[in-house]
Amino acid sequence: MKFREANKPDYKIIAGFQEKMAWETEHFRLDTETVMKGVSAVFDDKTKGKYYVVEEDGKVISSLLTTYEWSDWRNNYVIWIQSVYVLPEYRKKGVFNLMYSEIKKIVKNSDEYSGIRLYVDKTNLKARKVYEKIGMQGEHYRLFEDML
Repeated sequence: MKFREANKPDYKIIAGFQEKMAWETEHFRLDTETVMKGVSAVFDDKTKGKYYVVEEDGKVISSLLTTYEWSDWRNNYVIWIQSVYVLPEYRKKGVFNLMYSEIKKIVKNSDEYSGIRLYVDKTNLKARKVYEKIGMQGEHYRLFEDML
């Protein structure tokens, strides 16, 4: 398996992953055109974030998005991991562990970042177990939102 930063030609695969994830985790159908534009926007404007993928034998099998939160407490950025998707046939094979360890290396080797965060739907027990297994903690904060 090979971890790499995603390129613009990957956007259709990543958008497809996002549609699959929304349905699988929340039974929510995304608008394909909106998702395609949203994923593409990240490649057009690096301040929005950065996508990473894992390939096996030249096939993209997973993706995730990193975005950035400024922390005045740390005078540094915190990387947020978002939009994680691994094709079902590649789950439980260490794909997310590879992705997380590579993101962790980026954070550890940079003076710009001080940590990693992610959010997960509270009903997504499988994902929560994966995150706990790699040592992430979910007890410190609760997420509140007002999606208008």
